[in-house]
Amino acid sequence: MELDEITRRLQTLEDIEAIERLQHRYIYLLLNNQWQEMADCFTQDAYANIWRHGGHQGKEAIYRLFTERIAKVNPAGEKRDAHFTVMPVITVEGDKARGYWMLYIFAADPDNPGSVRYNQGLYDCEYARVNGEWKFSKLVWTNPWPLTPDSLPRPEDWQNPDR
Repeated sequence: MELDEITRRLQTLEDIEAIERLQHRYIYLLLNNQWQEMADCFTQDAYANIWRHGGHQGKEAIYRLFTERIAKVNPAGEKRDAHFTVMPVITVEGDKARGYWMLYIFAADPDNPGSVRYNQGLYDCEYARVNGEWKFSKLVWTNPWPLTPDSLPRPEDWQNPDR
């Protein structure tokens, strides 16, 4: 194997590791209600479609999604859910990448004290390297996954900012 090939392969592994750190940071910030820092994980022209909250195009619209919609279902200071992102599959092509992850949310079941319920969803993401830093250029979270008739957003809505 030539040095150029080794260098390229090492860069790909470092890029995948950086994208995994981005995804983990995003979840950490979500659980800590750090909305501006979450928005900073996105490119200026990013697209986000998170469950029943619809599609949002652009970093400012995504910030408003976090502060006006997500914050209401994740109130600060209250008993929190636990989020786990697992099973990443990431492919890197230069300064662009794609990936998908499973997200499991464990929460206290208000109808059964002492028990836990969980949701399982899929993150479908695209990433872009901006000034040497990986950011989300697209983030879609579908719940539940695998798809059921109740899953949101529907695959046909994944790129439509009006839904």
